[in-house]
Amino acid sequence: MARKKAFALRLDPEMMKAIEKWAADEFRSTNGQIEWMLHRVLKQEGRLKSGRPRASKKKKDAKD
Repeated sequence: MARKKAFALRLDPEMMKAIEKWAADEFRSTNGQIEWMLHRVLKQEGRLKSGRPRASKKKKDAKD
């Protein structure tokens, strides 16, 4: 399994609350949700070529 780099992320409280709710709705951890969101945008923008985070197994986005 690939190693993951840990880092601190400061978010607006309203944004964090929305991410936590979305994560709960998708049965993911908050960390997993943020990782899934970042992966999705990176892939959509053509900045990531391969691989999917494990958190993406729950639901596939209709735009993917």
